[in-house]
Amino acid sequence: MTINFHSHEHKKTYTTRNADQSWIEAIRKLVEVKTVDHALDIGCGGGIYTKALADLGIGKVTGIDFSESMLEGAEENCQSYENISLKYGNAYETGLENAQYDLIIQRALIHHLDDLHRCFQEGYRVLKRGGTFIIQDRTPEDCFLKGDRNHIRGYFFERFPQLMNSERARRYKSETVDTALRNQGFTNIEELKLWETRKVYEQKDELLQDIKNRTGRSLLHELDDNEVSELINFIRPLVPMGGPIVEKDRWTIWKAMK
Repeated sequence: MTINFHSHEHKKTYTTRNADQSWIEAIRKLVEVKTVDHALDIGCGGGIYTKALADLGIGKVTGIDFSESMLEGAEENCQSYENISLKYGNAYETGLENAQYDLIIQRALIHHLDDLHRCFQEGYRVLKRGGTFIIQDRTPEDCFLKGDRNHIRGYFFERFPQLMNSERARRYKSETVDTALRNQGFTNIEELKLWETRKVYEQKDELLQDIKNRTGRSLLHELDDNEVSELINFIRPLVPMGGPIVEKDRWTIWKAMK
C-alpha cells in the first residue's frame, strides 16, 4: 500500500502544520530574499512551504502540484494570501513559461520521482538566469539515524526494518543529486544538512494521533492499519510523558545557481 496523492481523503494531509523557524532561517541564509520577486514551489502539496515563501516577503509565489486533490487543500490553506497562485502541473512538465522565476524550491519531492534529469531540466528552463534552485530531501544517511525523543522517524525503522528497503529504493544519494544538477548546467552547488523541526506537540497523545493518521508521512502508507497500531504501541513507552515534544527530521539541502 502506498499513498494515493490523488485521493480526496488525503487533500488536507499536507496542510496541518506551518513551516518551522528552523526552515525559514535556513532559507534566509541560502537566498537573498529581498532580490526575489517571484518564487516557484514545485510539488507544493498542501501549500505549507508556499505560504512560508510568501511570509518571507516574496512578492509573488506560485505553487504547482500534480494532484488536483492536493491543490484543493492548498487553495483552502492559502486562501488568505493574495500573492499566491496555484496551478496544476508536474516536475517534468510544469506548463510554465521560460525563465520566469528568481527562486525555485522542490521540498520532499525528488524521492517520488524516477528521472532527476527531466526534473532538473524543467527547473533549469523556468528559472531566470542568476536564479536559485533549492532541493530539499533526505538521503539514505538522513533516513536511518537512530530514533530518540526528537527523531521519532528513527523508531519507524526499528519496529519495521522492512521499511528500510522502501527508503533505499526511493532516496537518492547526495552525489547522485549533485551530479544531476551539474549535468544540467547548474553551478555554484552547495550542500548542507538541516535538522528541521517538524512539529511541536504539547502532549504525547497528539504525536501518536498524528502517526495514527499518517499525517504528512507518506512512508507510513507502506503499513496497514494493524501495523500502524503496532508502531504506536512500540513508540508509546519510548517517548517521555511530559511535553512539549519537539519532533525533528534531518534533511539535505542542495543550493544551485543558473
